[in-house]
Amino acid sequence: MSFTLAQDLSFALTLADAADQVTTSRFRVTDLDVQTKADDSEVTDADLATERRLRELVAEERPDDTVYGEEYGGERQPGRQWIIDPIDGTGNYFRGVPVWATLIALVVDGEPVVGVVSAPLLARRWWAAQGSGAFGVFADGETERLQVSAVDRLSDGFVNIGSLDQWDLVDQRAEAIALLDASHRHRMFGDFLPYMLVADGSVDVVAEPDLKPYDMAALVPIITEAGGRFTSTAGVPGIWEGAALATNGRVHDEALSVLNPR
Repeated sequence: MSFTLAQDLSFALTLADAADQVTTSRFRVTDLDVQTKADDSEVTDADLATERRLRELVAEERPDDTVYGEEYGGERQPGRQWIIDPIDGTGNYFRGVPVWATLIALVVDGEPVVGVVSAPLLARRWWAAQGSGAFGVFADGETERLQVSAVDRLSDGFVNIGSLDQWDLVDQRAEAIALLDASHRHRMFGDFLPYMLVADGSVDVVAEPDLKPYDMAALVPIITEAGGRFTSTAGVPGIWEGAALATNGRVHDEALSVLNPR
């Protein structure tokens, strides 16, 4: 069975509704189970339950599609694949910080074509389908079309680089600091939020050097449909290189040149 991107986006939003029901029901409960994974990151019973529920729905409604999720695994597949991060920001989630989201993407032959980011405790959601624009619902309940900023010089830009610990892993601390020094103003916070701020024009550059496909897939359609650009920190398009550089497009090449000085 074939589906239009509009139908796939509608289904992705339904998945986000289902995810929100699970995640909000377990947020700040006293019996939340938190375990440490082999990579030293945390996983909660809410992460696991959310991904299980989304996999069930995909199996029911899109039985020919594959799934790649953070908690129950998968790998890049040809054709249609749903890529899921059930809770992006698990560290925030289990500490009771409300800055976390479920990330849902449809990827076709490796390219993200639908993306939804749902942050229910912030009362915000962002979504896009390829060729149809990017949109967000904000705390007042109004839907707005997203548009990246018009900043055209890095020296005038607002930059976010996640954490320096990540950059140490790839021996690029100096390049990360150079990017901060080249900007007008900077912040260092991680997960989904700075990317959505690129899409709505509040931030101009986000760079992170150590990510997985499920960290990035849902972000790509939203940023690109808002007029931005998304590559690896080396300039390779897509989500399979383990790193991300997301910008308003106008300062992308300048940011790449700072991150890749040789």
